[in-house]
Amino acid sequence: MKSVPITLIINGERHDLDVKPFWTLLYVIRDKLGLTGTKMGCSSGECGACTVHVDGKAINSCLMLAAQADGKKITTIEGLEKDDKLHPLQQAFVDHFAVQCGYCTSGVILSAKALLDKNPNPNEQEVREAIKGNLCRCTGYVKIVEAVLASTKEGGELR
Repeated sequence: MKSVPITLIINGERHDLDVKPFWTLLYVIRDKLGLTGTKMGCSSGECGACTVHVDGKAINSCLMLAAQADGKKITTIEGLEKDDKLHPLQQAFVDHFAVQCGYCTSGVILSAKALLDKNPNPNEQEVREAIKGNLCRCTGYVKIVEAVLASTKEGGELR
């Protein structure tokens, strides 16, 4: 099967790639570009571990073909850190003990960030709604919700 040339802008860096038409965005991010903060969970869009931002919208990268992302701006968990400093939302997860095994964390953070980009002062129900597509087997989501809500008070600049 022939490859397709695409360009992805991931975390502000341009990547010109030749991809197979059936390769998912998740596969390209993890296996071709080595950005392993995006996790592979279910490969069917059920768990949210592979959540990234595509043009500012949270999506399951296991459900998007890499070719569909041609020319789009993609943000992975690695793209939130600036100047070796965690994003306020990431820091809130650390400060509020919202990370246990960590497998779901990058997807949850990116889902929460998509909410905060639209609504910088959500209530608990809005946070729960925003992360409902992210499966966490370790927590009861209490610490996760607390961290997201705390980031709006403690974090300053959320973008």
